[in-house]
Amino acid sequence: MSLEPVLGDADYCYLTTTGRVSGEPHTIEIWFALLGGSAYVLAGGRERSDWVKNARANSSVRLRIGDRQRGPVFDARARTDVGGDEEARARQAVAGKYRARGHDGLDEWEREALVVAIDLQR
Repeated sequence: MSLEPVLGDADYCYLTTTGRVSGEPHTIEIWFALLGGSAYVLAGGRERSDWVKNARANSSVRLRIGDRQRGPVFDARARTDVGGDEEARARQAVAGKYRARGHDGLDEWEREALVVAIDLQR
């Protein structure tokens, strides 16, 4: 069963990485799109983003979708090696979701941000 119809409409997801220096959990609120068994996010700060550095150091992450306190939580693996058709679909899905919600000025972000796949573990 696909998660998209159930959870894909949520405004935000909450990605928790493990600090590469501190070893402590760090959670960010971020836009996302679900495609199949993966959530995709776009890092505007690219590799400079602390959460990207954390995910590269330890790809085991947790993802909460929807409500910050009560939304479902998934164990997951983050990866930044997204390319080709997968990358194009992810960029279009994330930017398209938020354009449809009235957000403008996303063209450069859609083109330039680093695509990170969060592969949900079942």
